[in-house]
Amino acid sequence: MVDRPPVSGYMEDEPVESARVVVLVHGTLDRGNSFRRTMRRLEDVRVITYDRRGYQESRGADPPVGLEGHIEDLLGILAEVGDRSVVVGHSLGGAVAIGAALAEPERFAALGAFEPPLSWLPIEGRDARGAIAPTSDPDAAVETFFRGRVGDAAWDRLEPAARADRLADGPALVADLKSLHGEQLFDVTQLAVPVVFGVGGTTDQFHKENLAWLATHVPGAQQIEIADAGHGAHLTHPDAFAGFVRTTIARAAEPDALDARVGGS
Repeated sequence: MVDRPPVSGYMEDEPVESARVVVLVHGTLDRGNSFRRTMRRLEDVRVITYDRRGYQESRGADPPVGLEGHIEDLLGILAEVGDRSVVVGHSLGGAVAIGAALAEPERFAALGAFEPPLSWLPIEGRDARGAIAPTSDPDAAVETFFRGRVGDAAWDRLEPAARADRLADGPALVADLKSLHGEQLFDVTQLAVPVVFGVGGTTDQFHKENLAWLATHVPGAQQIEIADAGHGAHLTHPDAFAGFVRTTIARAAEPDALDARVGGS
């Protein structure tokens, strides 16, 4: 058993005997409990999720960190779990999961990444910075990101307490965006675990281009599209997102694929 990483807000289903462990990693300006609808649809699976460092219940644990710090936190959780786990990340959580799988593939039974915002992918004809540029103003970053992802009307409807709660995640959001717009942190084509990439049928061009590139350049990758869903599919289409998780779990049950990519360790 290792010390818990500096994150909080753990949500875990009641342990299911002999069940596969699935760790869900949330995206930017989000929190672990955003997966609660998905978790209710995975009653036969032991599901763990948490608030990434700097978000919600993990705000006071340590200063916000970039992608590398979140990768370290996830590896700490997987070390505590012990057995190989299925890890599914949404948005930046997908990038965290990919980075962790590249660092310690022996901890992964399979990996799922839904629209990971890998801004450094060499996609011809687009701005390498991606859809949302970083800023040093946390409040401005939160409002811009929320309006862009959820909509102007949703931001304008927020009650003062709910808006303040979102703004409190501003420093973590700034750290997330800066880490995505720096130098390439890892080479996703070197993944050595079974992987499923997910995309929403109505998502933006940035994420569609990313997923098309990943499906082509990551050996053995499987791609799942959730029709009629945008970037926030785990919130709007929980049945389909739970299906995405189950598809990733199914890849963990492919011993030949796992042995070939992780050396059968």
